[in-house]
Amino acid sequence: MAKNIIVSNRLPVQAENKDGEWIFSPTSGGLATGLKSFHSEGKSLWVGWPGVSSDSLDKKSKRQINEDLLDKQFCPVFLNELELDNFYFGFSNKCLWPLFHYFIEIHKFDLHQWESYKEVNQKFADEVLKVVKDGDKVWVHDYQLLLCPQMIKDVNPNVTIGFFLHIPFPSFEIFRIFAKREELLKGMLGADLLGFHTYDYERHFLSSVKRILNLEVNFNVVLYQGREIVVNTFPMGIDFKKFEEAAQKNLRISPGSSELKRQINTHKLANEGKLILSIDRLDYTKGVLNRLLAFERFLDTNPEYHDKIRLVMLAVPSRSKVPQYKILKRQTDEVVGRINGKFASVNWTPVWYYYRSMPFENLIDLYVSSDVAMITPLRDGMNLVAKEYLATRINNDGVLILSELAGASKELPQAISVNPFDIEQLSQAIKTAVEMPLKEQKERNLILRNRIKRYDINKWSSNFIDTLNETSKKEFSSKVKLVTPAITKKIVKSYHESKKRLLLLDYDGTLVGFNENPEKVVPPKSLLDLLDNINSHENTDVVIMSGRTYSFLDKHFAGLNLTLVAEHGLYLKEKNSEWHQKKGLSKKWIEHLLPVLNTFTDNTPGTFIEHKTNSLSWHYRKADPELGIQRAVELKTVLKSLLPNDLTLLDGNKVLELMPSNINKGITALDLINQKKYEFCLAAGDDVTDESMFLSLPSNSYKIKIGKKKTAAKHYIRNIDQLLDLLKLISNSDIKIVSTL
Repeated sequence: MAKNIIVSNRLPVQAENKDGEWIFSPTSGGLATGLKSFHSEGKSLWVGWPGVSSDSLDKKSKRQINEDLLDKQFCPVFLNELELDNFYFGFSNKCLWPLFHYFIEIHKFDLHQWESYKEVNQKFADEVLKVVKDGDKVWVHDYQLLLCPQMIKDVNPNVTIGFFLHIPFPSFEIFRIFAKREELLKGMLGADLLGFHTYDYERHFLSSVKRILNLEVNFNVVLYQGREIVVNTFPMGIDFKKFEEAAQKNLRISPGSSELKRQINTHKLANEGKLILSIDRLDYTKGVLNRLLAFERFLDTNPEYHDKIRLVMLAVPSRSKVPQYKILKRQTDEVVGRINGKFASVNWTPVWYYYRSMPFENLIDLYVSSDVAMITPLRDGMNLVAKEYLATRINNDGVLILSELAGASKELPQAISVNPFDIEQLSQAIKTAVEMPLKEQKERNLILRNRIKRYDINKWSSNFIDTLNETSKKEFSSKVKLVTPAITKKIVKSYHESKKRLLLLDYDGTLVGFNENPEKVVPPKSLLDLLDNINSHENTDVVIMSGRTYSFLDKHFAGLNLTLVAEHGLYLKEKNSEWHQKKGLSKKWIEHLLPVLNTFTDNTPGTFIEHKTNSLSWHYRKADPELGIQRAVELKTVLKSLLPNDLTLLDGNKVLELMPSNINKGITALDLINQKKYEFCLAAGDDVTDESMFLSLPSNSYKIKIGKKKTAAKHYIRNIDQLLDLLKLISNSDIKIVSTL
């Protein structure tokens, strides 16, 4: 039976040694809480760090931890102190965390820590590769493991991988600052499904993919290495039932059942006091200082609320080793002290400040008793505290003040939305909240609670896994089939057994990659040797079918006795022959349409026109990706209205090409194949200019598209390297049959 493999930085348990025995206590993080039920149901394995440094473990302890955790469906990844310092406290939290939360001035890139980040990601990938089986699904989580998906995919390309980012993905203008931006994006693109909390994060990610990697994006699908990677939005929910039932239980028990509840009750009875709740990890992204300043401003401008309102601030210690967090702790202490010193009376302290974590029961005390929840992070991926507060409002009373820069704000529009940087607006929001009529509170909360009840944590996880399963099924149900090892073996066997063979190979995007300057894309010696070797096989013809000029092909392939086709068929050079050009073609159309292309080139920075003998190509690979696509659409519209019947407009890979209608690869391929009775024919190409070639070939030909795209070809191969691997097997097939394919 196939299993789900969850991969996260931390396991949802903390390993501790007590009296020589290892015990494992549950942790309370958002991810741990969110995936606990998903992990416990069905066949699942969770891979992560067990919470203890491997420096303190001997072989016996490691073995015991490993065995005990495997019994609980956990697989530990052991990390030493140096790895934790560089990978987690260093790179993850001093570089990625601040950058992804828009704190550019705090983020710090360290090359040594980056190397450690890569090494630890590889450790996690290696553990997954040890346990993954055919049919398993892998679900990787969060910013600590951004490289892990591609590391797994590199070794096992057939495994289905999902990735979910629990923090914001920043805008392109922020992300481009990161020194290793290409590697990070490619690491994430190892996944088959990428999930984000909000559409904004999804949009930012796709923008970076287009602008930095220059990849093709169709709506929410990224085309990369012959794969279709789906990018979608999955707003994370909470265990609504758990919090609702806890609130119901809390309201049934005695008001003095806990010291905290007794203190809260005393305050509320005195002067009908209101409670404003603030719960966060003590983190510079959470807006704690701005919240305190807003509360101070509220007390300054609304003296009638003195003695009648209290801010309960729970700041959970977090990453106390990181310098910025130490500074924030000191600043928070100072502001709390100033407010209490400024406004406090004998019987009233305006801010109750707790710097510690609290047990679940006390959290429920706070949620149930608070009239207002003030959740105002400066930037937050989702923020589940806002949802937890709403889940406990079983009477639909209470008011939620929520930052517009928290991911949850997209789901909870009935909350009082605020700009967390606007102290005056925050102060006014407090007044609005404490004075809101009960009827309005209930109207708002009824809608909010229905939303989070319906889309809870189980709905979130099942939606993601269902989408991952659909993504996996599409791969296998496509009409255009992937060239698998079995199909490769069939192709090589057919080649070996045939007496006359023809290989029709496109150049750019098929045998070599792309470059912003096409003239720099020259065939390496290894490729020339490979083609020469195949071409030397008896009764074998290798044909380069290119849109390049004949001068380019002549320059780089002159030493090989190949058949060369230039400018999509305008020029032909057969074996042991000279170049021949098709006759009777007019060039008058160029002088009429060239001014149109010049205008678009002038108005679109990064574009250029390539002049060929009887065609014009408008390249926009170097243009801004979104502007280039927009201008290409506009140019196609203009050109189609001007085209005479004897001209064709081809929409290629970041290029629009105008050429005579009777010039295309299909006509040339048909002419070549009719010259001899070939028993074996293989054609490979990557873009729309190759489609006429696929259509013109006999049905028993092997037609291979580079990349998974809409095509007339029967098969596709993921990337150039895989096609070259196939050609190497063909090259060796006359020497021996490779039976281990």
